[in-house]
Amino acid sequence: MTLQKSRHDVWVGLFVMIGSVAVLFLALKAGNLLSISFDDTYGVVAKFDNIGGLKPRAAVKSAGVVVGRVESISFDDKTFQANVSLQLQQKFAFPKDSSAKILTAGLLGEQYVGIEPGGNEKNLASGDVITQTQSAVVLENLISQFLFNKASEGVPAAGATQGEKK
Repeated sequence: MTLQKSRHDVWVGLFVMIGSVAVLFLALKAGNLLSISFDDTYGVVAKFDNIGGLKPRAAVKSAGVVVGRVESISFDDKTFQANVSLQLQQKFAFPKDSSAKILTAGLLGEQYVGIEPGGNEKNLASGDVITQTQSAVVLENLISQFLFNKASEGVPAAGATQGEKK
């Protein structure tokens, strides 16, 4: 009887361990903290004036397809720009004059880098720099600009009352 009970305990323990590993795997995948890929990659750098909320491990997409990941983000104190290191899959070759922009998935979703291919015959290689970039659209900046414009349109001149016309 004890041998039978101990065998059941081993199977239950194994099942719980496999379930825990599966839940951990799904949590890391959902949080974009884990991407298992054995494809060869090459690194390029894109320089942006403003990266908004872009984070390392964010997707790099072209035509809606994930073609790589953001490896790291650093600040260049000489040009005052953000250097975003991208790891692109080797099977995707982009022309040297390709452009990169920071886009948002949905209205308030995660930000990612979008690559638009250019027309150059030579392709990007490891270590190349993408200089044609478009910074992130920061929602707070848009709202403040909209409010500032509305305020400047509707503000009456200083000292004017409602009865006076200036």
